[in-house]
Amino acid sequence: MATIVSTSLGGTGQRTLTRTTLTGTADTFTYVAGALLILENPTGGALSPTITGASASSAIPVKGFGTVSAAGGYEVGSIAAGAARMIPLDSISEYLAGAISITNGTGLVAAIMVP
Repeated sequence: MATIVSTSLGGTGQRTLTRTTLTGTADTFTYVAGALLILENPTGGALSPTITGASASSAIPVKGFGTVSAAGGYEVGSIAAGAARMIPLDSISEYLAGAISITNGTGLVAAIMVP
Protein backbone atom coordinates (compact mmCIF):
# COMPACT_ATOMS: atom_id res chain seq x y z
CA MET A 1 0.00 0.00 0.00
CA ALA A 2 1.32 3.41 -1.00
CA THR A 3 0.01 6.82 -0.02
CA ILE A 4 0.10 9.35 -2.83
CA VAL A 5 1.40 12.68 -1.53
CA SER A 6 0.15 15.88 -3.19
CA THR A 7 2.28 18.62 -4.72
CA SER A 8 0.99 22.17 -4.23
CA LEU A 9 0.56 24.42 -7.25
CA GLY A 10 0.45 27.49 -4.98
CA GLY A 11 3.12 30.15 -5.13
CA THR A 12 5.45 31.10 -7.95
CA GLY A 13 8.23 29.38 -9.82
CA GLN A 14 9.09 25.73 -10.03
CA ARG A 15 8.62 22.97 -7.49
CA THR A 16 9.55 19.33 -7.22
CA LEU A 17 6.73 16.99 -8.29
CA THR A 18 6.16 14.23 -5.74
CA ARG A 19 5.69 10.90 -7.54
CA THR A 20 4.59 7.62 -5.98
CA THR A 21 4.92 4.12 -7.44
CA LEU A 22 1.71 2.19 -6.80
CA THR A 23 1.63 -1.29 -5.31
CA GLY A 24 -1.77 -2.18 -6.77
CA THR A 25 -3.46 -2.99 -3.47
CA ALA A 26 -5.31 -0.15 -1.78
CA ASP A 27 -2.97 2.69 -2.76
CA THR A 28 -4.55 5.76 -1.16
CA PHE A 29 -4.87 9.53 -1.55
CA THR A 30 -6.94 12.39 -0.19
CA TYR A 31 -9.34 14.23 -2.50
CA VAL A 32 -8.88 17.99 -2.66
CA ALA A 33 -11.22 20.07 -4.85
CA GLY A 34 -9.44 21.30 -7.96
CA ALA A 35 -6.73 18.61 -7.82
CA LEU A 36 -5.31 16.77 -10.83
CA LEU A 37 -4.26 13.11 -10.68
CA ILE A 38 -1.64 11.89 -13.16
CA LEU A 39 -1.09 8.17 -13.71
CA GLU A 40 1.95 7.14 -15.79
CA ASN A 41 2.64 3.57 -16.89
CA PRO A 42 6.38 2.80 -17.07
CA THR A 43 5.74 -0.98 -17.02
CA GLY A 44 5.97 -3.33 -19.99
CA GLY A 45 2.23 -3.89 -20.31
CA ALA A 46 -1.14 -2.17 -20.15
CA LEU A 47 -2.78 -1.57 -16.75
CA SER A 48 -6.44 -0.81 -15.95
CA PRO A 49 -6.72 0.83 -12.51
CA THR A 50 -9.93 1.53 -10.59
CA ILE A 51 -10.38 4.47 -8.20
CA THR A 52 -12.89 3.80 -5.42
CA GLY A 53 -14.23 5.85 -2.53
CA ALA A 54 -15.35 3.59 0.34
CA SER A 55 -18.49 5.68 0.89
CA ALA A 56 -19.39 6.36 -2.77
CA SER A 57 -23.16 6.27 -3.29
CA SER A 58 -24.90 3.49 -5.15
CA ALA A 59 -27.82 5.80 -5.99
CA ILE A 60 -26.77 9.04 -7.69
CA PRO A 61 -29.55 10.83 -9.59
CA VAL A 62 -28.42 12.01 -13.04
CA LYS A 63 -30.81 14.40 -14.77
CA GLY A 64 -32.09 12.95 -18.02
CA PHE A 65 -30.51 9.57 -17.36
CA GLY A 66 -31.82 8.15 -14.08
CA THR A 67 -29.98 6.69 -11.12
CA VAL A 68 -26.39 5.48 -11.41
CA SER A 69 -23.96 3.90 -8.96
CA ALA A 70 -20.47 5.12 -8.10
CA ALA A 71 -19.98 2.40 -5.47
CA GLY A 72 -18.03 0.11 -7.81
CA GLY A 73 -15.43 2.79 -8.47
CA TYR A 74 -14.23 4.76 -11.45
CA GLU A 75 -12.61 2.52 -14.05
CA VAL A 76 -9.82 4.52 -15.63
CA GLY A 77 -9.56 2.11 -18.55
CA SER A 78 -6.46 0.65 -20.11
CA ILE A 79 -3.28 2.70 -19.81
CA ALA A 80 -0.79 1.35 -22.36
CA ALA A 81 2.88 0.82 -21.53
CA GLY A 82 4.62 4.20 -21.74
CA ALA A 83 1.35 6.15 -21.70
CA ALA A 84 -0.14 8.47 -19.09
CA ARG A 85 -3.59 9.72 -18.06
CA MET A 86 -4.54 12.95 -16.30
CA ILE A 87 -7.79 13.02 -14.33
CA PRO A 88 -9.27 16.28 -13.02
CA LEU A 89 -10.58 14.85 -9.73
CA ASP A 90 -13.55 17.24 -9.60
CA SER A 91 -14.89 15.44 -12.70
CA ILE A 92 -15.13 12.15 -10.76
CA SER A 93 -15.91 13.56 -7.30
CA GLU A 94 -18.96 11.30 -6.81
CA TYR A 95 -16.56 8.32 -6.82
CA LEU A 96 -14.31 9.87 -4.16
CA ALA A 97 -16.48 9.82 -1.01
CA GLY A 98 -14.84 8.33 2.08
CA ALA A 99 -11.45 6.62 2.12
CA ILE A 100 -10.12 6.53 -1.46
CA SER A 101 -8.06 3.72 -2.95
CA ILE A 102 -6.60 2.80 -6.32
CA THR A 103 -6.48 -0.88 -7.19
CA ASN A 104 -5.11 -2.83 -10.19
CA GLY A 105 -2.36 -0.28 -10.76
CA THR A 106 0.78 -2.16 -9.74
CA GLY A 107 3.77 -0.27 -11.11
CA LEU A 108 1.91 2.89 -12.14
CA VAL A 109 3.55 6.14 -11.07
CA ALA A 110 1.07 8.62 -9.61
CA ALA A 111 1.25 12.32 -8.88
CA ILE A 112 -1.41 14.66 -7.53
CA MET A 113 -1.26 18.41 -8.03
CA VAL A 114 -3.46 20.53 -5.76
CA PRO A 115 -4.35 24.23 -6.07
